[in-house]
Amino acid sequence: MFRIFGPPGTGKTTTLLNMVDKALTEGLAPNEIAFFAFTRKAANEAKERAAEQFNLDPEADLFFFRTLHSLAYRMLGLQDSQLMKTENYKELAAHTGIRLTTIKGDAEFENGKMAVTDHPVLSLINLAAIKKVSLREEYDRTDFYHDWTKVSYIDTSYRDYKTTNGLLDYTDMLVLYSRQIKNCTPRFKLCFLDEAQDLSPIQWDIAHSLDDMSEKMYVAGDDDQAIYRWAGADVQHLISLDSGSQVLEQSYRIPRTVHEVAERIADRITDRFPKSYLPKDAEGLVQRVYSMDELDMSEGTWLVLAQANYFLEDIAENLRSMGFLFERSHGRSISERLSEAVNGWEQLRKGREVSLHAAQTVYSYMSGNGKKIARGHKTINAPEDEFFSLKRLQDDYGLLATKDEIWHEAMDKLPAADRAYMTALLRRGEPFNGKPRIKLSTIHASKGGEADNVLLFTDLTPAAANQQGSDIHRVFYVAVTRTREKLFLIEGNDYCESYLI
Repeated sequence: MFRIFGPPGTGKTTTLLNMVDKALTEGLAPNEIAFFAFTRKAANEAKERAAEQFNLDPEADLFFFRTLHSLAYRMLGLQDSQLMKTENYKELAAHTGIRLTTIKGDAEFENGKMAVTDHPVLSLINLAAIKKVSLREEYDRTDFYHDWTKVSYIDTSYRDYKTTNGLLDYTDMLVLYSRQIKNCTPRFKLCFLDEAQDLSPIQWDIAHSLDDMSEKMYVAGDDDQAIYRWAGADVQHLISLDSGSQVLEQSYRIPRTVHEVAERIADRITDRFPKSYLPKDAEGLVQRVYSMDELDMSEGTWLVLAQANYFLEDIAENLRSMGFLFERSHGRSISERLSEAVNGWEQLRKGREVSLHAAQTVYSYMSGNGKKIARGHKTINAPEDEFFSLKRLQDDYGLLATKDEIWHEAMDKLPAADRAYMTALLRRGEPFNGKPRIKLSTIHASKGGEADNVLLFTDLTPAAANQQGSDIHRVFYVAVTRTREKLFLIEGNDYCESYLI
């Protein structure tokens, strides 16, 4: 197992994909190569690149380009009916009296769906399993607010329910696969595993089995960017592997001034793999500011980062008041539906036609009963492939609003806050139908992302302020290394609860 350490912006994943390209060019059969990534998006990108470059069928020829969870599902021959779903958790709750009110819902997985839940006790159960420790041991080392009797009862009930109904959750798949991998997985000539710093102990077991079954295996990662230890990641395993290694030495993202800041933070990390890398040939900028009001955010891409989600609430309100379009984890700051409605109405006013869906969306923001739409016409009964002009809607579908009415006059049911925000966007000239230039994100969710400018808030949650160890240093190392040009630092409101850079 050969390690490739990729500091920020050094092209770690690109390096692996270039090695895949080279192997395919030299005649290695596609099904003799495996490429495993931590996320489905990364695995699909690797698959699509190889398929396009070598004219391969992504599903048939590159079957082993996937996540480890997906590999486990396929190699174990599982079916959708064997996966835990929302209704199963609801049934478990009804049978046991456990309140499972934090179920996130069913996530797309392979050919079916699997429920994702962040119930604290179930999360603790899964954490102990992926770390390969007893539930009691994990319970004792955490500051858990549920008493042990309740935790033990939920654990027993959960295991019994899954056994009785023949069901598995995400963690069960990995545990089962780690035990059966050598009996159900083919051997590979070449195997790659990306983002190795995020692997849990149970995933490392799978990685070592894959190494035993491959003629050559490469694992890539960066221990300085290991920010998921709280979720069970075992970064020390990557650092202490007794194997060869290579450090990618040139960053194509980070300018010199930002590199200096990143290196100062990295020096605070203990038990790290020693590495050095060069910044790109650009000076860049690091600047401390007191408020985001000091910044001109009208050009370039921006990544606004904070250690916790609730720090971003006031920032979002400021951006809305200033008329900036932005996105967060839940989507754009203005909904696609509202964008379609405003754009649809303006298209109609200009004499153009819109689709049935766009026309119906416009109608949804208009009052009926003879105000903007004639009584009985709130629903447009027409084939889905039909297109409509303003005149046709007026003549045949009860539209009473006229082209003299601008969008917020015609669509009188728009919430006042949305109307004010849309007005601010239009006044600033923001293309509200486009992809936002500004993204608000927690530092953890930003990993793998980058932007021209990074605005970093250094406030810490009370728990993080008490931590102040290598884990928090890694978090802010990831944060400052997201920028391609400029880094702006906003000091925390409380000196004792902020990260000092």
